[in-house]
Amino acid sequence: QRTIALIPEMIHIARLVHDYVIGNASSRRGKHTVNNIWGEKKAVLAGDLILSAASIALAQTGNTTVVSVLTQVIEDLVHGEFLQLGSKENENERKTASLIANSCKAVSVLGCPGPVVHEITYQYGKNVGITFQLIDDVLDLTSCSDQMGKPTSADLKLALATGPVPVACQQFLEVNAMLMRQFSLPRDVDRARQYVLQSDGVQQATYLTQQYCHEMIREISKLRPSPERDTLIQLSEIVLTTDK
Repeated sequence: QRTIALIPEMIHIARLVHDYVIGNASSRRGKHTVNNIWGEKKAVLAGDLILSAASIALAQTGNTTVVSVLTQVIEDLVHGEFLQLGSKENENERKTASLIANSCKAVSVLGCPGPVVHEITYQYGKNVGITFQLIDDVLDLTSCSDQMGKPTSADLKLALATGPVPVACQQFLEVNAMLMRQFSLPRDVDRARQYVLQSDGVQQATYLTQQYCHEMIREISKLRPSPERDTLIQLSEIVLTTDK
């Protein structure tokens, strides 16, 4: 199970490295990105190398069900990137949800033969992923760079309609126009951020995080009481209160 936990982490890191190249990001959590240090070509190859290491570790588990479950993560991540590049719609929630949901399911496959438990852990992980991503979307628009350890409004700069942005588009037509032109004019990003903060987008996204958090607890509470189950319930509180 520890090996299974390492594999999604490697997949996640490979995804981030590739994301930095696509988004031309120069820093993350206060540190230089791989592409900023070694260039785009080496960064892409580094991401590929990490992904290949994850694939080798996955094959060595010898469990065909686990291989199938975690391979789905890779497919969902790549599919999500293509959709995001083509339509500029937000696929971050779906990608993060798939990563955590299938990771939880894979671990439960090794620990329990029951499909009911597999579905419970999958739904739990899915709600963890969506909650985490919604909070990250809100923080990207409401926190300063020093607090986040990365440039804020990064998704707006990529013309991505994350969390609170669709609500702002409905309430302020100017935001939709800026999104359609991919924030290409000077001060578009700053103006759009102010519109988002004036809208109900942040409040609605925050409300949704609470709903997904409650669903997360509801799903995992279906398992019989145990210290491990209690820890997973406590994890929901940690996810909900993260500030960076």
